[in-house]
Amino acid sequence: MKKMLLLLPVASLLVMGFICCSGTREWKHEERKALRKALQEYREMVYLNDLTDAEYALFTDEVAGDIENAYPVYTTFIEMPGVEDTVEVVVVETIVDYLNADMHNMRHIYPYPYLVAEGVLPAGLDMRQQRQFYNCFAAKVNAAYLTMGQFFNAILADTTNTSQIRQMESQCANDLFNWVVTEVDIIETN
Repeated sequence: MKKMLLLLPVASLLVMGFICCSGTREWKHEERKALRKALQEYREMVYLNDLTDAEYALFTDEVAGDIENAYPVYTTFIEMPGVEDTVEVVVVETIVDYLNADMHNMRHIYPYPYLVAEGVLPAGLDMRQQRQFYNCFAAKVNAAYLTMGQFFNAILADTTNTSQIRQMESQCANDLFNWVVTEVDIIETN
């Protein structure tokens, strides 16, 4: 009986400790809100500036969730040296994961207005037509480049209108919209 009476306070202390510790592990609503507000600074990054507000909200939810899972105690996270660098690394890793997961995100790398300005696509395409183009373009990219590294190297080396990527864009535009990009040589004579 004495052992039972001694075990009762010890057990209750363990339960109270567990409850207290598990309560501090979770982030509060205000802390999550502050992190999402801080993530708005990244809205201007190349991949992110083309996302709709709803897409960006999903993106920040994923980043915040990854940070919360990696650092379950908010005070440990916020007091950590280089906290801004940690957030930036998670943002960039999430962008890379998005690109690795679905090459249909080509609209973020090659936005429609850019392709119109470059003369690759005609102006006035609706969302369905744009989606058809990006699906075609992504399929060609997936067939041509076996890894994400090869694709990014091709993007970095893409400095001319006759590049392999530009040819893929032109092929898709021609296949879908009968939009033929022709080059005209202008010869000046004196």
